[in-house]
Amino acid sequence: MKKEGPEYWEDGTQIGKEQEVVFRHNVRIAMERFNQTGGFHIFQGMSGCELNDDGSIRGYQQQRYDGGEFIALDTQTWTYTATMSQALITTQKWNSPEERVGEIWRNYLENICIDWLKKYVENGREELERRVQPTVKVSGQHKDGTLMLHCQVYGFHPRHVNVKWMKNGVDDVPTYETTHVLPNPDGTYQIRVSADVMPSEDDSYSCYVDHSSLGAPLNIVWEQPSPWVTPVVVTVVVVALLVAAVVGFLLYRRNRAGYKTASSSEISSDSI
Repeated sequence: MKKEGPEYWEDGTQIGKEQEVVFRHNVRIAMERFNQTGGFHIFQGMSGCELNDDGSIRGYQQQRYDGGEFIALDTQTWTYTATMSQALITTQKWNSPEERVGEIWRNYLENICIDWLKKYVENGREELERRVQPTVKVSGQHKDGTLMLHCQVYGFHPRHVNVKWMKNGVDDVPTYETTHVLPNPDGTYQIRVSADVMPSEDDSYSCYVDHSSLGAPLNIVWEQPSPWVTPVVVTVVVVALLVAAVVGFLLYRRNRAGYKTASSSEISSDSI
């Protein structure tokens, strides 16, 4: 990924300082309009642009006060609409022929913002186009008459992924627990999705994973462990222990016999 020079960050810092002055002023004006004399208040501005694969673009710009939408830019008419009565004065001012704030933002959103977006995409193309296929591991745990299924998906890139449990390959299973998509040290991501189901020999469960690195979605079936596996393992262990015991006993008998013979010879040679 390409890095910007120091002047880029210096310009951004300067713009931020200038905006801080404007926003402090806006907070004071909003407090007056809401008849507020004190307390903690927030004035927020949000703007951005989108560039789609077909070349179409979309922009947005809005202001919020104390978490509620205060005023928003209509990108069809490029005029502002008040969502609170206290913002009517602002819309009249910004939409006036003298101000025409909407047209200023139109130029920014359709040109300047898009140019920067294209530059960012080009600078980060290697990272944006990186594709790493996920590794999927499924497991199950019986508890209190129910079956808890876990689907661990890890090592994938980019971040967006669709993971869910399915019943008989058709029906979606309600998710019991889903972790956030978490980053790995190598830049890939991981997620775990769990479902709580009633076990049945007639039903099969699979973990569905759809990711941009895959040619087609994955369906990893959870297989119920065979009931005879555990007894067989126990039997093998028991037999192995019995064999070891028999061999040990025979070795003990042989060593014991050798020891007695040696002792008898020594006694006989010393007799008169």
